[in-house]
Amino acid sequence: MRAPSETVREAQRLLDAGMPFHAHEVFEDAWKSGPQEAAPLWRGLAQIAVGLTHAARGNAVGGARLLRRGADALAALGEMGGPGRPGEPGQSDRLSGPGQGGGPGQVGGVGAGVRSYGIDVSGVVGWARELAGRVEAGGGPVDPVAEAPRLGGAPSPPSG
Repeated sequence: MRAPSETVREAQRLLDAGMPFHAHEVFEDAWKSGPQEAAPLWRGLAQIAVGLTHAARGNAVGGARLLRRGADALAALGEMGGPGRPGEPGQSDRLSGPGQGGGPGQVGGVGAGVRSYGIDVSGVVGWARELAGRVEAGGGPVDPVAEAPRLGGAPSPPSG
């Protein structure tokens, strides 16, 4: 089992390399082997990654459906708490639970104190919904490298 920061880093590397299905497997491993309270975050990210996989393979219906399902799952984490975007500079990276009050930098979620691990959850939700709309509108398969989401909101540092 990877540490959460390693999960995010490895998934981003795979997404950047045009390998969203492999990123899905990294998220799925975290979802199934990590703490139960973090499962909704990892499951939503896994659904988004496999949605990108389907969209890249030309399956517009399945791709859009999974992109939206994952986006909705991640958005639901924020609907139960207060304002803020996890991963913003100077903000908390915790997802607070129902009744936790959700302060700045927190969003609600299943269970108290679930971390977002620096993931720009609202940014990923917006990206997935926007891509789902474009995929449904047609135009054939998408380029998984060009369409790779930024999990932390900022570009990855150059490798080498």
